[in-house]
Amino acid sequence: MQASESTGNERRNLYQRRMFEIRGAFEAGASGLATLAARTSAVDELTCSLWQEALEQNPRLAGGVALLAIGGYGRRELFPHSDVDLLFLLDAKASEKDLKESIRRISQEMWDCGIRVAQTIRRLPECERFSPDNAEFTLALLDHRLLIGDAGLYARLSRDTLPKLVERDRNAVVDRLLELTRERHTKYGSTLFHLEPNIKDCPGGLRDVHVCGWLAILDGASGHSASSAAEDNGFRQAVEFLHLLRCFLHYRHERDDNTLDWQAQDAAAAMSTGLNGDRGSPVDAAYWMRIYFRHARSIERALKRGIEDLPARKQSRKIMLKRPRAAESFGEFRIERGQLILRSAVALGSRAEDPAHNPEVVLEVFAAMARSGCTLDRETEERLSHALGPISASLEEGPALWSRLKDILVGPYAGHALRAMHALGILELLVPEFHGIDALVIRDAYHRYTVDEHTFVLIDTLHSLENSPVATRLEWGSHAEWASRFGALLRELPHPALLYLMALLHDTGKGRSTGDHAEESARMARALLARLELDSYESDLVTGLIANHLEMSSTLRRDIFDAETVRAFAGKVQTPELLRMLTLFTYADINAVHPDALTPWKAENLWRLYIATANYLDRSVDDDRVGAQEAQELVDRVSALIPDRRASVAEFLEGFPERYVLTRSAEQIRTHFSMAERLSEDRVQLDFRYSPAVSELTVVTPDRALLFANMTGALSAWGMNIVTADAFSNRKGIVVDSFRFTDTFRTLEMNSSEHDRFVKSIYDVMTGAVPVEKLLSGRRRGRRKAPKVAVQPRVEFNDEASSHSTLVEVVAQDLPGLLRALSLTLAAHGHNIEVALVDTEGETAIDVFYLTHEGAKLEKQQQRSLRSALLHAMEENAR
Repeated sequence: MQASESTGNERRNLYQRRMFEIRGAFEAGASGLATLAARTSAVDELTCSLWQEALEQNPRLAGGVALLAIGGYGRRELFPHSDVDLLFLLDAKASEKDLKESIRRISQEMWDCGIRVAQTIRRLPECERFSPDNAEFTLALLDHRLLIGDAGLYARLSRDTLPKLVERDRNAVVDRLLELTRERHTKYGSTLFHLEPNIKDCPGGLRDVHVCGWLAILDGASGHSASSAAEDNGFRQAVEFLHLLRCFLHYRHERDDNTLDWQAQDAAAAMSTGLNGDRGSPVDAAYWMRIYFRHARSIERALKRGIEDLPARKQSRKIMLKRPRAAESFGEFRIERGQLILRSAVALGSRAEDPAHNPEVVLEVFAAMARSGCTLDRETEERLSHALGPISASLEEGPALWSRLKDILVGPYAGHALRAMHALGILELLVPEFHGIDALVIRDAYHRYTVDEHTFVLIDTLHSLENSPVATRLEWGSHAEWASRFGALLRELPHPALLYLMALLHDTGKGRSTGDHAEESARMARALLARLELDSYESDLVTGLIANHLEMSSTLRRDIFDAETVRAFAGKVQTPELLRMLTLFTYADINAVHPDALTPWKAENLWRLYIATANYLDRSVDDDRVGAQEAQELVDRVSALIPDRRASVAEFLEGFPERYVLTRSAEQIRTHFSMAERLSEDRVQLDFRYSPAVSELTVVTPDRALLFANMTGALSAWGMNIVTADAFSNRKGIVVDSFRFTDTFRTLEMNSSEHDRFVKSIYDVMTGAVPVEKLLSGRRRGRRKAPKVAVQPRVEFNDEASSHSTLVEVVAQDLPGLLRALSLTLAAHGHNIEVALVDTEGETAIDVFYLTHEGAKLEKQQQRSLRSALLHAMEENAR
């Protein structure tokens, strides 16, 4: 026993020394390929020695059993912290029971050495069966090699069993492989241009390299050229780059973590990781990331070609865009099986000009792509990529170019066509201003995509609105309802092409500006508009939209029910057409930040702001008189819901600000009135409305100190993210405070039984039965993770934004307890919160409060005192 332990310790020590040596060699400059080969060799030696030791103890391993490396291990691609995939292959006569203990010991010894083992035991006939539910095993088995054991058994697998499987189930395996690839791509928004990409699973990552290899193996027998990608020099360079980068990330993270986060980007750029020349010479991180994206593009292109090379039966997979199958001819090109094929110069005669050199033909090609969603065939893509010089030499500007560009922008697949133009360099040829945002990473911890990809996603979103169906009653309040409403707005636009042009140009200033990128983008747009020779009205509309493209998002952080807010915003948009276009742009811009940014609540507020501003611009109503009229009408409606209680309803509503009446339905006000009627029985009345999207909690209670602060603390203790809040009180001092929030950790969504406990804990805090500090103590954590982007806190006041309150905007690092710290400070100074608007962009909290002090706006001295106190509170909360 002692000898066995001693041998095990020696083996572990030897393996760990090898790992230290391999890491040292990598840090000294060894390539990624050499690092993978070195670890693979070390694991091979360890595994085979363990087998030999097990064989001495169990002679049954001598025949009918083979140990195989499969998956990444089978490909000899063992990254520093990769799992090791082993297959114990048994023949029909081998007894799994007799071998079970030996297999367990081998695996256990490897785990003791620090190796994560993924072992599988299969009999030979089981390897011939393909299961779509476990396609991963078949795919891993495609990359196989014998480590040790029965060579004859292995030969039967490699020469007979697997070829039979591929021949019989090739189509099913390919179908499932493409389905899995599509699902994985969808998870990442079907784009490789992420600010912090996962270099293994994102489009253009190492998993796509594996897919190319599997397609080559599966189609090798049929003579197709799916493997030609491996012969491409750019593809090989990209794979070598990713191999090196993944080794770098594993060593940096000390685990199998393949996320290229910002800190890793900085470290890789500082060492020039993956770049030609001496490793260790620092480069700019933004430049280095563009190199990464260039390599990812090469892999994405290789995968696309591999799929295109599949037999015709497999051509139209869901992984590709939907496109027409019938052949169509368009003069210089045709669309066949979803691919656009440009006529060759040879077919046109020796003196004929290559259509790839004709700007009019090239722009019509991309217009056809934008209309149909088709892709370029391989030869056409290659010809266009080498034709930039001739295209540039004969490119004419002015109305003709605008007409062609307009055809591309208004096509339903415009984003698809623009991405293809961008990848080939043709978009920058037409719009040089776009070059500055090529694969540009802006670090704000809010956006998910690079600036250029954000632009394309925005254009995709706008086009998705054009065909959005009318929402059904069951879809009211969902994304479908708002897509339907905004889609109707888009279809009414007289100049939709100008909106798409504005969307294309709105962020170009980020490539140059260090200040106001909107103004810089507008300045750069003027040069392009002059080259396109748009008339003054169209040019002013586009530049006005670009210069003001952030205004509506900013206004949404204000009280959009305040007449001053609407009046100020209307003064910036000025015309109904500009308002409609800016509304649509803002909808799409928020959605293009990341998939979860556009909540139904935000869409609803955006629509409300649009309607209020449209009414103001139309001058069809006097908002003060109509506001009072609408308020009176709603009082009548509430009274109608509660027969014989009109006097009591009027008494309840007396003193509430008009905003309360205008932002609540008659049914909601009836609920609040009923809650107020029960205050004599219980001084805290709660109404909880759960929704997976945004839940709402309303408290009706007599006004008292720290009410708002305690509510925010109780919600924070449950991990709820407050998205908006407002507080109203009537003349009798009855408070109606409403909080809308999202369930960050999905506690209430995953555990419906927790709903009652959640409401009870809020009630206990409101009644004073449980101090909010006790609830918060359970949420306290140790050392906080360093933020990706440090946010400098600031506090700004505005007395003009509201007719009745002082607006205070607080921008700070988003940290637990921030809102409670702010509300405690406001309460300590005796200020009343009329409205609270809470928003988070990445790691930046943007909280807006409308404050009064004894019914009036804050005086300048009160503002100065409050600013100092708020900054101090934020500093204390951050510790």
